[in-house]
Amino acid sequence: MVGTGFFARRWRGEVPAAQLFWRDMVLVAGAVNLTASFAALMAAAQGAASWLAALLHFSPLPYNFFLFAALWRLPQRSPLLSALAWAWLLLVCVF
Repeated sequence: MVGTGFFARRWRGEVPAAQLFWRDMVLVAGAVNLTASFAALMAAAQGAASWLAALLHFSPLPYNFFLFAALWRLPQRSPLLSALAWAWLLLVCVF
């Protein structure tokens, strides 16, 4: 079946807004971001090139932007959830 996977369901708005924000963005993407940042720090501590550490650190950004865009496309999102999503995106882009 084409288009029934994780990304397709979120892009089509088939996942509730609360689940998309709290589980996918905050918990899962948060863990992915922390893991990538930890890997970047470990690479830098081991003497890897700075471009490699930066690449590791910023590698989750496409996933973060996708989740933000998927949430933003939902018609049933609340203004509070929209503001929280903006804050989350800013947080993961800066840190």
